[in-house]
Amino acid sequence: MVGALNRAMEESSEPQLDAKSKGSLKLIDFEWKLGMAVSSDSCRSLKYPYVAVMLKVADHSGQVKNKSFEMTIPQFQNFYRQFKEIAAIIETV
Repeated sequence: MVGALNRAMEESSEPQLDAKSKGSLKLIDFEWKLGMAVSSDSCRSLKYPYVAVMLKVADHSGQVKNKSFEMTIPQFQNFYRQFKEIAAIIETV
């Protein structure tokens, strides 16, 4: 999960939110939606399913940033599995 998030944020043109260099980030909101790319300028029929993820995070100073990125269905399934693993670990703490 962290790898997918880091890659998505690295590809963003916005200033980076790096938890390692700026302290911990607080997840304020997490939204996702399923989409289907049906065409593009160069391809008439893509039929490419994807998941759009929208995050709202606050840095150590309380400043809220919005981040969004897209994942393929297999990437999102892996992302979901990792969230479940994290939740299981948190429950044991």
